[in-house]
Amino acid sequence: MGASVGTPMTREAFLAWEARQALRYEFDGVAPRAMVGGTQEHDTIKQNLAGMLHPRLRGTPCRSHGSDLKIEVAGRIRYPDAFVVCSPVTPQSTVATEPAVVFEVLSDSTSRTDRITKLREYGATPSIQRYVILEQAAIAAMVFVRKGADLVAEVLTAADTLRMPEIGIDIPMAEFYDGIEFPEEVATQNN
Repeated sequence: MGASVGTPMTREAFLAWEARQALRYEFDGVAPRAMVGGTQEHDTIKQNLAGMLHPRLRGTPCRSHGSDLKIEVAGRIRYPDAFVVCSPVTPQSTVATEPAVVFEVLSDSTSRTDRITKLREYGATPSIQRYVILEQAAIAAMVFVRKGADLVAEVLTAADTLRMPEIGIDIPMAEFYDGIEFPEEVATQNN
């Protein structure tokens, strides 16, 4: 994320302003925050994620989306790397309001926001049943699962499978990282 621009604005003012911008921005409830580009590893993980979710959800009421569609959470507007919605979304809508599962691929520039700020926002959004933060430097994820009003953490590594009963699919962790080579010491730490 980049630095805030402009003055404090409402959600509606942000959505109208962002629609006229060449770049994408998230809204932190006060001001826009520019979205920055990612690494090749980040993009590979996102592409793998999109390629795994879509066919596994075929024939279900759930649909996967990438970072072109926004979600509204706790009065903020976010562009997660991927998410799944199991309720209808109006075809012309640019904002989904009831995501069930949200995925972020961690990077140095977004780590604090993904692990703290977005965790609070996603925890305050009752439709979100699972928040998955995928590491970029190793086959690992921090998964937050809805237990009542709370999101409870669990850690997954290379030998694990990400189970998502709320959307009816399971994905082996290694599949997220197909096409990425990790240094020997990182691969050894995850086994």
